[in-house]
Amino acid sequence: MLYLTFALYLLALIGITVYTASRSKDSSDFILGGKQISGVGLALSERATGESAWLLLGLTGEAYLLGMQAVWVALGCVAGILFIWFVMGERLQRERERTGALTISTLLVKRFPGAEKAIGTLSASIIVFFFLFYVEAQFYGGGKVLYDTFGLDPLWGVIIGSLIVVIYSMLGGFITVVYTDVFQAALMIITLILLPVMLLFIAASRDIHVLQAIAGAGASYSSLSAGKEGAAAFLLILSGMSWALGYSGQPQLLTRMMAIRDKKEVTAAKWTAAVWTVFAYGGALMIGFAGYAFVQSGALPAETVARLSDAKSNGAELILPVLINFFVTPVVGGVLLCGAISAMMSTASSEIIVSSSAITEDIYGNHSKKRLTTAQSLRFNRAVTLAFGLAAFIMALTVKDSVYGLVSYAWSGIGSSFGPALILLLYWKKLSRAGVIASLISGTAGTIIWKMFLIGPSGGISERLASFVFAFLMAVAFSFLYPERPPQR
Repeated sequence: MLYLTFALYLLALIGITVYTASRSKDSSDFILGGKQISGVGLALSERATGESAWLLLGLTGEAYLLGMQAVWVALGCVAGILFIWFVMGERLQRERERTGALTISTLLVKRFPGAEKAIGTLSASIIVFFFLFYVEAQFYGGGKVLYDTFGLDPLWGVIIGSLIVVIYSMLGGFITVVYTDVFQAALMIITLILLPVMLLFIAASRDIHVLQAIAGAGASYSSLSAGKEGAAAFLLILSGMSWALGYSGQPQLLTRMMAIRDKKEVTAAKWTAAVWTVFAYGGALMIGFAGYAFVQSGALPAETVARLSDAKSNGAELILPVLINFFVTPVVGGVLLCGAISAMMSTASSEIIVSSSAITEDIYGNHSKKRLTTAQSLRFNRAVTLAFGLAAFIMALTVKDSVYGLVSYAWSGIGSSFGPALILLLYWKKLSRAGVIASLISGTAGTIIWKMFLIGPSGGISERLASFVFAFLMAVAFSFLYPERPPQR
């Protein structure tokens, strides 16, 4: 029954792909949907894209492994999501209408005529670089779920998951990705609501008390500050909340807001996203905490507990599929596991489309003198989509970091590079092209340097926080040092 449920899930994806692929008739449709999608649909797509394998594997694993301190990560993410929808969403939609931009990079370029090559090429290169790590994390996460569910060799898990994503992204572009996202957002929220409820009922029937298990684990697990005090506690909270900063610069999320048809649909979309988010993050935390209680009560076999405790293979990130396989009936378990796999697929597909769009629109489009026909442009987009997906797949075969770690790195790099520039673009008239370039370079360099050389002695300050603040200050400073010249008459 588990295999049958998964097969039906794959058939549903194939059906959606076949139904929507023919609707991408030109580059505008392939990259941004050509205004064919409702605001609610785009909101669900944004949420499915934003909450990747990182939420269903990474955050559940962090909650299981670290306890209550994971609450700050969840709160930071919820705050970031609400900020981009309730503060940035409508302005992004208006800027898209005013400029006709199809990508975030083009949106930056439109403000500064003549800077197409400098800003477009730099921003597209940053997107491609960091999204390779992001998509790698999704392929790797999908492989872990398939391995724990069906006993597939991790290599075959990565191959199956990545092939499905690359094929439907290449065939249908943005429209197909959004429609599959809506389907997968429904599966994900079912998993994140239904599984915690089922686990609580099972725990009650076995006299397992989740709250008591957490309270008895000691201050490092049961305390929101992990037992720390003063400056150390403050930095821990700040590090978790710093996830909020990255949302303001994520192209794969912000393009959904750009694609919304009008102001009225922005309102419906933002409330859809808000409700989905609250339930999703609450559910992810509960799954991790319940998993800890089940392990402490001896409800799982010793060999499974040992696998979850294996730090080298990031075993804690298997807590969700393990709980489903042990405590849920095959049919329901199949649906819930499809929700976990959906998290990987929806995010990977969106990031592949954004990356291929950056290459075709912002690198090739700005440097090539040859104008492509509509048919040639569509074929070129599909070829680039395939090439990028294959590159991420090859990287996923040799991954050494956790899903959580890979996403944190890519999230920091993209968010810190684009976030300050986009916030200032929307709300500060003195932003100059020098400020945009400074933000892009500083966010990228800050993330790489902090991750490679300073993460250990940083005193608990994450690369997400350090690089974002650095990039924001550089954007403001260079805008004052090199202001925009008034247009000559």
